[in-house]
Amino acid sequence: MASTYLTKTFAQAGNRRTFTISYWIKMGQVSTGADQAIMGAAQDGSNSDDLYIHTGRLNFSGYYGSTAYQVRTTAKYRDLSGWYHHVIRFDSTQSTASDRLRLYVNGELQTALDSNTYPSQNLETTYFNTARQHTIGSIAYGVPNLAFNGSMSHFHFCDGYSYGADSFGSTDSTTGEWKLNTSPSVSYGTNGFFILKDGNSVTDQSGQGNNWSVGGGTLTKTEDNPSNVFATFNPLQNRQGNSFSYGNNKVDIPQAKYFGAASTLGMYSGKYYCEIKLTGGATDGSGNYKSFIGISGNPSEQDRNNRYLGQDSYSYGYQGEGGSVDNAASATSYGNSYTNGDIIGIALDLDNNKLYFSKNGTWQNSGVPTSGSTGTGAVSIGTSPTGFWFFACSSSSTNYATNHSANFGNGYFQQTAVSSAGTNASGNGIFEYDVPTGYTALSTKGLNE
Repeated sequence: MASTYLTKTFAQAGNRRTFTISYWIKMGQVSTGADQAIMGAAQDGSNSDDLYIHTGRLNFSGYYGSTAYQVRTTAKYRDLSGWYHHVIRFDSTQSTASDRLRLYVNGELQTALDSNTYPSQNLETTYFNTARQHTIGSIAYGVPNLAFNGSMSHFHFCDGYSYGADSFGSTDSTTGEWKLNTSPSVSYGTNGFFILKDGNSVTDQSGQGNNWSVGGGTLTKTEDNPSNVFATFNPLQNRQGNSFSYGNNKVDIPQAKYFGAASTLGMYSGKYYCEIKLTGGATDGSGNYKSFIGISGNPSEQDRNNRYLGQDSYSYGYQGEGGSVDNAASATSYGNSYTNGDIIGIALDLDNNKLYFSKNGTWQNSGVPTSGSTGTGAVSIGTSPTGFWFFACSSSSTNYATNHSANFGNGYFQQTAVSSAGTNASGNGIFEYDVPTGYTALSTKGLNE
């Protein structure tokens, strides 16, 4: 969401003693010094009811001149590759203090708490669920302060009802993972709502008519969701000071750095497709962009030693300047050079150990990604013992910054949707160009096909 936030002013106050909030989030960055807002209502910085992420910890608190209540987890939730499910269960009518405010993460009640100042019995929130402006994705005062950086999905508010996490999700009997209940049997009450259901709609799906509005920024739909997690660039591998944005689907690589960004998900078998767009940076005296796009078998080692893509045995980089493919520090002529605005498609066939690159929809070296073991026009790759990750980086360590934007299947480059979605027989992901038959997006669904 980043600078995007939602607003809603309720027509009247609801139940301020009993309510439930449930939502799924995918973090775009680790919350360190600055808090990241989820939902709140406020008068000013000293008088508010706020739900937010504090240095990775889930926090819900009320400040009315002084702390009225605050419950915060000890655990820090800093996985940027998957979705978290949060449930906030507020019921100040309970006689037991610890039952008045309960936090659940992925179905588990959090009992290890960094802060446990519970509401007094029958306390009513002063600002939350009243007839004043509420925000999602930003603190309600000084908008858009403390903006949430990431994605949200299936956001429920149940006014006057206390529900546990098992009303909104369940444990998969096969995998043991916590999974989404797409149509929970819950009641919503006067101010209740259900938004961001399977997309970016802020129209209330609860039947209560409590629609929200976009207060700022652009609310972008994503194919990435709690039921099918898509790869992004991984900002946790970042010794070189890269900058990540747009849900970690864009990386800006500073000058004097080789290392770029690897995908959060890796591949060991199967066939996968993605698109990476060169979106700018510095050029040399001949106007060449110093870019490599491809795959790496050991991105953490490249990060540690600041190595370019194609310098190691299990890394293969298609270079913007000249169009060669580098591997083990050796360059082989392959295709056309590429420049700012060009989209490089990567088709990785790990069933036959073949790699193909396209430029703006045209397969280079007359490549045929569906040619199987024949590998027409392919780069033949070794078998990496750790699998492979999609990768983009700078091809020079001196004075040449580069920027890359990835489409791992969400159908966007930054905030711009693909202009004409290509065909995709797998039905998994949306891309600018046709996905070769038998290939799929790098996502949890794609990895399990």
